[in-house]
Amino acid sequence: MDDVKDVETAQPGRDTIRPPLVDRLCRATGLLLVLSGLAHLLVFAVDDGPWGGPVSWRKPVTFGLSFGVTLLAVAWVTSYLRITPRLRTVLLTVFAADCVVEVGGITLQAWRGVPSHLDMETPFDTAVSMTLAVGGGVLVVLLTVFAVASFRHRPTGPAGMALAVRSGFAILLVALASGAAMIARGVALTRAGHQEAAYHSTAPLKPLHGVSLHAVLVLPALAWLLSRTSWSGPVQRRILTGAVLCYSAAVVAAGAWATLTF
Repeated sequence: MDDVKDVETAQPGRDTIRPPLVDRLCRATGLLLVLSGLAHLLVFAVDDGPWGGPVSWRKPVTFGLSFGVTLLAVAWVTSYLRITPRLRTVLLTVFAADCVVEVGGITLQAWRGVPSHLDMETPFDTAVSMTLAVGGGVLVVLLTVFAVASFRHRPTGPAGMALAVRSGFAILLVALASGAAMIARGVALTRAGHQEAAYHSTAPLKPLHGVSLHAVLVLPALAWLLSRTSWSGPVQRRILTGAVLCYSAAVVAAGAWATLTF
């Protein structure tokens, strides 16, 4: 009886004029991270530094934008989950702090002119690299908890939102798995003494990681937009189902390419 109703169910903080503090915190933090990414895009425009490679302005740009958008998306999407406000507040607070740590470490290393991930050249670089790796592990745990919650109890929201949220989190787990695979392979090569190979070993998985990372925003946003139309609930769900299938096909294609080149 998952699809018994298409009306939005009230949740704490969603029917009030002022959103909860944790939502405001995540929005402000997410916007700051996005602005950081855009600011470094300007730095790249006026600097002679490269765009690609382990040392480049691409990393603070893409990570700032990606983490900022993901934080905004997760804060919004989790408001549809049937979890206690206290648990959601704790998880989102840790998630926001972890996003800041990840982007901060990457940005610091970019300004120092050294690689951010897999860099074990000096004790300080090793500390930064390990902090980023641990932070990545924390992200995996937090987002997995949200994903499990979305499947344990049907998310609230308009027609198709439950499918969008569940599909978005399921595809996000692919992004987490591919990210973990990149880190694992890079660390293995680094410890084997192949530092340069480690920096370039993650390239095949980057398209899969990038494509699957933002389904948790794209699919729920589509469900929200469809709910603003005059189309019936069944029509909205059919359109959303098609979008989920198309997005899944893109993820499969990126995964196939990674398998051939990894």
